[in-house]
Amino acid sequence: MVGPLAGVSVVELAGIGPAPFAAMVLADLGADVVRVDRPGVPNAVARMDVLNRGRRSVAVDLKSPAGAEVVLRAAAWRNGSAWGRTPAWPATLSWCTAG
Repeated sequence: MVGPLAGVSVVELAGIGPAPFAAMVLADLGADVVRVDRPGVPNAVARMDVLNRGRRSVAVDLKSPAGAEVVLRAAAWRNGSAWGRTPAWPATLSWCTAG
């Protein structure tokens, strides 16, 4: 997509709050946004949500070590991330460390 953010890559951890809207705006401006959904979320619901436009998505179980590794590898080469949680939230996951 052509736009002022062409070449910018963002990984979004699906949730509620301002993150889905922010990721939609980033995608509208040309960023490559990949949304990480929880497994078991019906695809029809995710596809019909207007805030999901302009993004690719993948379902990953963040509570499993293998799923967490997939997301960490994807985030390593991205320019940014978006999630709708409190700043302390990553420390509650087993694969994150407070830093």
